[in-house]
Amino acid sequence: MLCWARTCRLHRGALSPSTPSFSRVPVARSSSNDQREGKPRPLPLSYRLLDGETTLPAIVILHGLFGSKNNFNSIAKALAQQTGRRVLTVDARNHGDSPHSPDASYKAMCQDLQNLLPQLGLAPCALIGHSMGGKTAMLLALQRPELVERLIAVDISPVKTTGTSKFATYVAAMKSIDIPDKMPLSQARKLADKQLSHVIQDLAMRQYLLTNLVEEPYSGPSLFLLGGSSHYVCPSHHPEIRRLFPGARIQTVPNANHWVHADRPQDFMAAVQSFLG
Repeated sequence: MLCWARTCRLHRGALSPSTPSFSRVPVARSSSNDQREGKPRPLPLSYRLLDGETTLPAIVILHGLFGSKNNFNSIAKALAQQTGRRVLTVDARNHGDSPHSPDASYKAMCQDLQNLLPQLGLAPCALIGHSMGGKTAMLLALQRPELVERLIAVDISPVKTTGTSKFATYVAAMKSIDIPDKMPLSQARKLADKQLSHVIQDLAMRQYLLTNLVEEPYSGPSLFLLGGSSHYVCPSHHPEIRRLFPGARIQTVPNANHWVHADRPQDFMAAVQSFLG
């Protein structure tokens, strides 16, 4: 059954104009036709891999905007020691020691991981992403669920956090779309565009909304770990989290701001270890 994934941007007040977003990124699962459809070229990311038991899913940690793999050095070492798993920390493109590219989209960052994880023999993995890294992690789980054994999104949601006066109108229009089951995605987008045109005359806006038509949610275990003092994820985001990630558990760490792992490292570790089992 086809459904909608709303656009995902990071908190605009804290970011630069070049902040990557889910805008114009189709959250549809990848196929063998990706190369012909302009799939971004993956970059050779810089990473640090800590040894561990190869029979257990590795833990992969994705940092936030302007961060690097070094932000999670102590967390990675503690997780490796306490869980016995391999732990990978990665510099996103344009961050740390990874190569730079004009394409800083989530689609490109997701493609980098789709290339790296199988190369290192780390798929499927337990994927932890903070802020921007959480957005990338969510997109990877939706596009390539076979690479993600379970997902932890730290103080971020799949919902756009900035308001717009027409947002409610767009949501209502999207919910009114009637698409037959088993219709191919390309045909479904054309039908949805025709139906949306009665309410949204702006072609560019319709195309923007239509990039968020997806096929299936990520059904694996998910943990959305929120900072109790942070405003990045609101209660109004919870229904969308549960729709796209129906296996999600939403947990709040008291007295933590957006950098949950830095503000309350012991609580962060306890929540992650409990979720990993």
